[in-house]
Amino acid sequence: QVQLVESGGGLVQPGGSLRLSCAASGSIDSIGAMGWYRQAPGKQRELVASISSRGSTFYRTSVKGRFTISRDNAKNTVWLQMNSLKPEDTAVYYCKDIGGLVQWGQGTQVTVSS
Repeated sequence: QVQLVESGGGLVQPGGSLRLSCAASGSIDSIGAMGWYRQAPGKQRELVASISSRGSTFYRTSVKGRFTISRDNAKNTVWLQMNSLKPEDTAVYYCKDIGGLVQWGQGTQVTVSS
């Protein structure tokens, strides 16, 4: 069973940047499409961005132009570059396979506040 470990979160001021990393214990190429999700306090978990095995991407409207998802199948790693962060981006961020075969990790907290 592949495990996913997220890192890179923290406290950042509005307008700042963070780069989240997701390290997999096994091959992500065999898993397929990967996504970054987030869950803010009192809200449902939502898909932020996804990337297929071959690099096709999807972004939710609220992060388009600010976030960039990428992956390196050889390194079994997925990243989420987040620029121009806003307070409403505050949440716990998780990476996950889109197919739903891998268990959720513990996530990484992102707090955007002045």
